Amino acid sequence: MDSRKQEIPEIPSIELLKEELAREESRYGFRKALLSAAGVLVVIAAVAALLATRMFVLIRINGNSMEPTLKEDEIVFLRQTKEIETGDVIGFYFGGRILLKRVIGSAGDEIDIDSGGNVSVNGTKLDEPYLTAKSLGKCELEFPYKVPEGMVFVLGDNRAVSIDSRIKAVGCVQEDQIVGRAICIGWPPGRMGIMH
Repeated sequence: MDSRKQEIPEIPSIELLKEELAREESRYGFRKALLSAAGVLVVIAAVAALLATRMFVLIRINGNSMEPTLKEDEIVFLRQTKEIETGDVIGFYFGGRILLKRVIGSAGDEIDIDSGGNVSVNGTKLDEPYLTAKSLGKCELEFPYKVPEGMVFVLGDNRAVSIDSRIKAVGCVQEDQIVGRAICIGWPPGRMGIMH
């Protein structure tokens, strides 16, 4: 028989085993929660990408033709729709770009703009609180002007510089050119908000 005593390992107490089990369960729970959160983020990113490509279009403002409503370098969300109303700011395709202008009249409406820049639709002068200054601007049309079928008449809010339906090269916007209606400003933070 060996004179050396064999050392018997110490058996941990039940409390110690419970603590170790709780730590392992906590680590497993944290990993599970982390994987779950990552999965949720992937789904949210996929839904956001789908919405961005199917329902909304982001436009960065280039120029000052819609000031003071929209300023250069702002980012605007357009909701893709063909359902628009007079007064809406819409995006439409022109020359390979998307332009933003305000709808003034639709098919059959008679538009008149006097030398002072006052706009009338079907004989009623428009109240345009979104303008800082009225101007006839550059105009190649004779007024009164009747909007053709399937089209809308658009003007920029900065009438002195805007290139819009008053210019024959742009003219009235066909319904199939319309991308959608501007619904909110997304950037910069100080200007974020729903458009009216």
